Amino acid sequence: MNTLKKTIGIVGARGHTGAELIRLIARHPALELVFVSSRELDGQRVDAHVAEYRGELRYSSPAHEELPSLGADVVILALPNGKAAVCVAAFDAAGVDPLIVDLSADYRFDPNWYYGLPELTREKWHGQKRISNPGCYATAIQLSIAPLKDLLAAPPVCFGVSGYSGAGTSPSDKNDPDKLRDNLMPYALTGHMHEKEASFRLGVPVEFMPHVAPHFRGLTVTTNLYLSRPLKREEVLQRFQHAYAGEKLVSVVDEAPWVSRIAHKHHVEIGGFALSADGKRVVVVATLDNLLKGAATQAMQNINRAIGVDEYTAIPLL
Repeated sequence: MNTLKKTIGIVGARGHTGAELIRLIARHPALELVFVSSRELDGQRVDAHVAEYRGELRYSSPAHEELPSLGADVVILALPNGKAAVCVAAFDAAGVDPLIVDLSADYRFDPNWYYGLPELTREKWHGQKRISNPGCYATAIQLSIAPLKDLLAAPPVCFGVSGYSGAGTSPSDKNDPDKLRDNLMPYALTGHMHEKEASFRLGVPVEFMPHVAPHFRGLTVTTNLYLSRPLKREEVLQRFQHAYAGEKLVSVVDEAPWVSRIAHKHHVEIGGFALSADGKRVVVVATLDNLLKGAATQAMQNINRAIGVDEYTAIPLL
């Protein structure tokens, strides 16, 4: 083992995001994968499922009480909502304090955890070892609204469409290709978790209506923003360009971005910027890959900063 590397483990690695995390870790010069847990894949070789990984490691199925003894410097919790707390409690009970990055919604409202949307929250990270990774839709929503937040005259209204990978691997209507074929499936049209998350983090109410489409990966959020004073399109564009100047994983584009162009990419595209005739309503479109910038890539940004390497290490850039 290279002693200069940090060791990292993934709890709940069977899903789509788990595979993306393994791919990023496999190319990372400062991280070494030491365990990947999955009840369904227990005993199977990791490289049989993720070709980019090179090594002898096999999936395992440790009980949560066993996790602290596995010795990882960094632990990623890639579990369904509501399942992270028992793992965190096990580390606390054992007096073991690794860097923990939780990909679920369980700690996104907890003031004791750093909320890791780097483009908006970098200055709030002060060495915390407990990091809550934002939701995929919530990431796109917040990045679409933040540059105009000071001018809002009403709650932003967001229409979201995601590929069915966002519904995970457990069978449901929302990830059934037969039911989604030639279809657009609305769900959780009020009170979605990401609606609550974006509202909480932005400090303004957000209205969000999600849908699932037949494509596999990538999401689009089209946001309608009512403004307290009229703006010209050039002013809106300048606000977004200024807000994300130097951000390597946010691309401000002129036209409305297409979700087909963001699949397998690690950045967000934000564009459109269509204004009403009176200049007091603007429509912004954001796309991102829900498995990457919406999950695994953002986790890697947070891990990189926490272990003291460049934020974009191992992340393919634009």
